[in-house]
Amino acid sequence: MRIKSVYFLLLALVLSSCNEYNKILKSTDRNLKYTYAKKYFEEGKYSRSITLLEELVAFMKGTSEAEESLYLLAQSHYNSRDYISSTQVFTTYYTTYPNGTYAEPAMFYSAYGMYLDSPDARLDQTKTYTAIAEFQKYIERYPQTERSEQAKGYLFELQEKLAYKELMSARLYLNLGNYMGNNYESAVITAREAMKIYPYSKYLEEYQITILRARYEYAQRSTLKTQPERYRMVVDEFFNYTNTFPEGKYTKEAEEYYREAQKKIEVLPTI
Repeated sequence: MRIKSVYFLLLALVLSSCNEYNKILKSTDRNLKYTYAKKYFEEGKYSRSITLLEELVAFMKGTSEAEESLYLLAQSHYNSRDYISSTQVFTTYYTTYPNGTYAEPAMFYSAYGMYLDSPDARLDQTKTYTAIAEFQKYIERYPQTERSEQAKGYLFELQEKLAYKELMSARLYLNLGNYMGNNYESAVITAREAMKIYPYSKYLEEYQITILRARYEYAQRSTLKTQPERYRMVVDEFFNYTNTFPEGKYTKEAEEYYREAQKKIEVLPTI
């Protein structure tokens, strides 16, 4: 009996809440709606606050509640984990009110939402690029804030994700080999470009060894006529690797490529 009583009490509360919300939706009193929008926001009922605020924001323009209503709408989307919508509204806020009360957090959360929504490196990185652009704007505008240091950390993390994506692309080209073209050269180009774009990445050694592997594999699969030149390229890349990473974790592997390349260079011209 006690369980049934609790159930009916909860049901009554839910129905009462729904009835209240429906009345507010139908109301023509915008001040009342705004009061409830804030109330629902405080209660964590973000879908309700979003519905009310999306109606009210347009009418709030030019009033004392204009800034707050727009910021609340952005925060409601953010707290609902709809980061695309929250970034759009946060951006609208700090563009409309560049010196507004909430301009600094709006600019930060427009970036942070996209950071949270940034997908695995294997997927499309549009959101990652958006987050990077937003963090860069934030750091430029607010270089001395506490959140600026956080933004720098998140920015570097996102750049590392893009750097890893380029590494995966270079490795894919390497694995494809001569399939439908010279993918070894594509692996080299991709890795080199990544090194230019991300010069401080933790994947620099991975890029360099990928280049060396690609040069070696390509030389092995080349014609006798072209092998000497291509094995010399292997030697060049060996020195690039060892000069940059004198105690690199792939040193033994690199030395094997070098020894094999040297043998071929000595023998092939006599063929």
